[in-house]
Amino acid sequence: MNTKHRFTVDPAELLLANSWFNAVEYMSPDEEGVTRPAFSAIETQVLNYLADQARAAGLVVTFDAGQNAIFSLPEDTNVEEYVLIGSHVDTVPMGGNFDGLAGVLAGLLCLIRAQVNNIKFKRPVKVIAMRGEESAWFGPCYIASKALFGVLSDAELTSPHKNDGRTLSSHMSDVGINMEPIIAGKSLLKKEKILEYIELHIEQGPLLIGKDMPAAVVSAIRGNIRHKKVRCIGEAGHSGAVPRAFRKDPVLAMANLLNRLDESWLTILQKGDDLVLTSGIVSTDPKRHAMSRIPDEVGFSLDIRSQSQDVLDAMTILLKEEINDIECERRVKFDLDPAHITPPALMDTEVVKNLEKAMSRIGLKPTTMASGGGHDAAIFANAGIPTAMIFVRNQNGSHNPLEAMKTEDFLAGTSIIYEHLTGTS
Repeated sequence: MNTKHRFTVDPAELLLANSWFNAVEYMSPDEEGVTRPAFSAIETQVLNYLADQARAAGLVVTFDAGQNAIFSLPEDTNVEEYVLIGSHVDTVPMGGNFDGLAGVLAGLLCLIRAQVNNIKFKRPVKVIAMRGEESAWFGPCYIASKALFGVLSDAELTSPHKNDGRTLSSHMSDVGINMEPIIAGKSLLKKEKILEYIELHIEQGPLLIGKDMPAAVVSAIRGNIRHKKVRCIGEAGHSGAVPRAFRKDPVLAMANLLNRLDESWLTILQKGDDLVLTSGIVSTDPKRHAMSRIPDEVGFSLDIRSQSQDVLDAMTILLKEEINDIECERRVKFDLDPAHITPPALMDTEVVKNLEKAMSRIGLKPTTMASGGGHDAAIFANAGIPTAMIFVRNQNGSHNPLEAMKTEDFLAGTSIIYEHLTGTS
């Protein structure tokens, strides 16, 4: 921790937090990093471990209709209104241990700190440990939080698992979730009871490292348009015998499309708007394609994100226009799977302001930033619940087996939330 910040670490909390992080990491090892698949037995094991730890500390634990774990102080179990702190416990394949988990543990530490010190929250507080948030397993993101608000679509519920091909709905059912209300689009909670939603998360970029700050308040979350698999279909041929004019090469057509989108990305940034674009999966079928064969098909993913809904709408139109043009020019066919769409989310200005004040009171310089990655907080914000986030400095980014958040920085972020829950606004 940089010595210029006045925030100090409680050694007992440091020890407790490290023991939790280490135990969960031990439950979910992979060839690299950790893997906690959404709606899996490993995810259930982690939730049960956290429940056991919470009960041992004197907290009350229940599981909601989405099989998410809910934690509270005994006196706040049946309150009518409450502030909700939380995040998710699943990870991407071979990811890091802190993405998601840190937000759950921050909430638990706030409850335990209040109990140990006999401090009363300004308003009742509950903590939620949610299941599937990562899109890596089924395509849709924010699955648990969407289910809470009854907004999981039929297309999302029938999305196949990346490994076994079974639907999201069947995997959710496997962990004990009654799917009838979710399929019917019914909310699993009463959102009017939630006074605020606050989520701590590791930063997924390098800004806090560059600023030499342990934590910051998040002001907005990018929305996204995601295609899990786009197919470009051409015509197979011999790599040496088919001249360019006669080729229907799907790989070059895909490259052409991505290059055009990249050029548009630069133009949008130069105009002062916000956009990021990624194609994280690109493949031809190695069983039937070879170095000496023009492939007849290539598949790729497409992830378009922006803080501006206008930019996302414009990119949707641009994507269709560029595809139509390239199909005619290169005589190929693009087949897009249904898009998974999440709108941008602005954090609540009053909650952001109060978290900034809490930062100042614990000796940290108030700092705000936007989130490039998506989070469950976006669903809560777009449901009309006052929402904010805390980012914690994290070396090496997220979705990375080398995530390297320092526990001291994690405790700084936790203390911002705790001060907000207990101090004067």
